[in-house]
Amino acid sequence: MLEKTKKVFRIRNSTIRELLAEALGTFILMVFGLSSVAQVVLGKGNSGQYLSINMAFGIGVTLGIYAAGGISGAHLNAAITVTQCILGNISWTKLAAYIIGQFLGSFMAAATVFALYYDAIYDYTKGNLTVSGPTATALIFSTYPAPNVSLQGAFFTEFMATVMLILGILVIHDEKNNAAIKSAQPVLTGMLVLGIGLGMGLNTGYAINPSRDLPPRIFTAIAGWGMDVFTADHSWWWVPVAAPILGCLAGVFIYKLCIDFHNEPAHETEHEKEQAGTETS
Repeated sequence: MLEKTKKVFRIRNSTIRELLAEALGTFILMVFGLSSVAQVVLGKGNSGQYLSINMAFGIGVTLGIYAAGGISGAHLNAAITVTQCILGNISWTKLAAYIIGQFLGSFMAAATVFALYYDAIYDYTKGNLTVSGPTATALIFSTYPAPNVSLQGAFFTEFMATVMLILGILVIHDEKNNAAIKSAQPVLTGMLVLGIGLGMGLNTGYAINPSRDLPPRIFTAIAGWGMDVFTADHSWWWVPVAAPILGCLAGVFIYKLCIDFHNEPAHETEHEKEQAGTETS
């Protein structure tokens, strides 16, 4: 009975550590990302450009992974967490813990950036917090589609951008293929996000992550922008939630079909190498 209690306590303690790690990693990612958007919007292009936003998100991803990677694996993205759960790599309990941690970190990051730029936001908007219009500021915190993009086109953009995200992550981390050295993986993942932003950010702002988009949207609804953040652009809010999850699942399937199913397990490959070495000797 005592051993069983200890085991339950260890599992619970591990889950809490992972929740907190995901919260901190996502917080770091989002503070860098959202503050860069705020600086570009509120500075009217004089304190940064689109490139600086992409670079800031890349830096945030890199540091967030370094912070949380050793404890939780640093998903920092609900789409990745849901996919890992569907594949059977994490339990439903850990799924809930990871997403709670990510949402908590993202929500707190939005609140932090709002406090950081509170004066600038109210000076820019004259106290009128809007989702659209010449002084719209809701886009600092969450993504909104470009005016010339249809809902279907925006959905496909988010879907394909997330396919490329997960393909890149799998390429970087696949030990059975040609994985990058462990210490370089966070940097390469940050560069991957930078590349996605540079190539696929025009239509939607590349949310590619429900944890990046939904918690700040909830924050803006509470902080003064109102329910317009959910009804604007044909109720766009659900697209950055659903499309990344479907894109992540599709990307994993594509990678398994093209690469993973044809690779032998890592331990078998190592065994063959040892056998070949012995034969050579």
